[in-house]
Amino acid sequence: MLIAAAVCPHPPLLVPEATGVPGAGHAELRRLRNACHQAVSALLAERPDLVAVVGADPKADPKADPEAAYPPRTPGSLHDFGIPFAVGEGQPSLPLSLTIGKWLLAAHPAPRTAWWGIAPDAAPAGCLRLGEKLAALAPRVALLAMGDGPARRARGAPGAADPEADRYDDRVVGALAAADPGALAALDPGQDGPLAVAGRAAWQVLAGAAGRHAFTAQLRYRGVPFEVSYVVASWRRAH
Repeated sequence: MLIAAAVCPHPPLLVPEATGVPGAGHAELRRLRNACHQAVSALLAERPDLVAVVGADPKADPKADPEAAYPPRTPGSLHDFGIPFAVGEGQPSLPLSLTIGKWLLAAHPAPRTAWWGIAPDAAPAGCLRLGEKLAALAPRVALLAMGDGPARRARGAPGAADPEADRYDDRVVGALAAADPGALAALDPGQDGPLAVAGRAAWQVLAGAAGRHAFTAQLRYRGVPFEVSYVVASWRRAH
């Protein structure tokens, strides 16, 4: 049963070792990082039996098998981004989303963990099924969903207005702030590519895990540093 959830983004720059010399936007990055740590602390304060971490996994096949389970000790790194950072020992194999999730959890004492990748373009039905499966793994499950919002501004015209990306952001933020799994489940995967969204699948896994149960929500961060949309939120099962 899902008792709590945290939603965090997964930019490599969330890790302090990746920032290099502090520069423009550094204070905003600290705000984002602090919000993520607060969300994870609140998640663990619910004393779950299991923390399930889910995030986009480009190696997963959206048609054959959109899910990918990783052993708890699987390491990750940011070497593909030219950053000499690793979490865990051994050959890195976690995708970026789970690598950042593992870095976040490393700063907090956590119980048993489960690590699941989901194909970024997985169909909503598959995401919802994975969420239902994760929620059934233990009597008290906490879910850490890793995902970024639209990045089209960063890839297309930095600094330019993008009403379509803003509308998408508003839908996601509204759903997370209201603890509305139905609104997350209704997100259109057809917008992932045009808007460069990396979090839709993980958010829909959260929707599947939440099901029809009632949750309270706290929106901890919303911003567009580096022209990419990030949101941090906490959900707690309503009693």
